[in-house]
Amino acid sequence: QVQLVESGGGSVQAGGSLRLSCVASGFTFNINHMGWFHQAPGQERLLIGYIRSDGTTDYKKTVKDRFTITRDNAESTVFLQMTNLKPEDTGVYFCHRVYTTEGRVRVINEGWGQGTQVTVSS
Repeated sequence: QVQLVESGGGSVQAGGSLRLSCVASGFTFNINHMGWFHQAPGQERLLIGYIRSDGTTDYKKTVKDRFTITRDNAESTVFLQMTNLKPEDTGVYFCHRVYTTEGRVRVINEGWGQGTQVTVSS
């Protein structure tokens, strides 16, 4: 059974930093790509970046140069280091398995974790 447990969220002022963690279980972590998703209040959940099984990364333009995704395969954990946070980064953050096909990133059809709330005040 796949489980994803996100943690590390909190309330910070604009310009601050947070490090989110996601512990995964129920699948072979090291061969999977892992994505981080942001769901702003009242908005849909959107992919903001992902890390491939080989450790390379891709990011949405709005977070590139501010957010960094890393992974620890030994601990089946993926991290999201967030710096220079902005009020528009407020929302719930989720991790999830993703895969790429025909140049697009797709979400594997399975349950989501509970996410972790990030609130950035101006």
